[in-house]
Amino acid sequence: MAETNPTLTTVYDGWEVYQGHLLTAVKPLTADQLNLRAAPELRTIYALLAHLIAVRVRWFHNAAGAGSPDIAPIGEWDRANQPIKTTAELVTGLETSWRLIKDAVTTWTPDDLQVPYTVKWHGEDETLTRQWIVWHVIEHDLHHGGELSFSLGMHGLHAIDL
Repeated sequence: MAETNPTLTTVYDGWEVYQGHLLTAVKPLTADQLNLRAAPELRTIYALLAHLIAVRVRWFHNAAGAGSPDIAPIGEWDRANQPIKTTAELVTGLETSWRLIKDAVTTWTPDDLQVPYTVKWHGEDETLTRQWIVWHVIEHDLHHGGELSFSLGMHGLHAIDL
């Protein structure tokens, strides 16, 4: 295992705080609450969480090569015909996908962040770096976390406390 990189760990510490806020908001949700949504055409709370978790795994594991092969199935949680997860399973997915991210950003060096990966992106082959992937997943977490927080709050539930 590579040595921990304190510089990158320090840079991404705020993301871990955000992860804690996500967990606090999600842990008390019931199955009925997971099916709430901000509007009929928008994703349910469940769908937002499954998507947030799956995308973390797809980018960090599938695209950037982090983690072991056993994490790959979590990257499919937001796909059609997947079994519905319980709140406890979603919490475990948030925790597991976070460990994947944390292990990566604490062991990757600045040089590792420049490693290019070719992935299918909107049907085209794109060459992206780990740095791009890290930033993209941060912005993705924040975007969908905002949707999640709005959906929770409009139904009188505890939103993400930022």
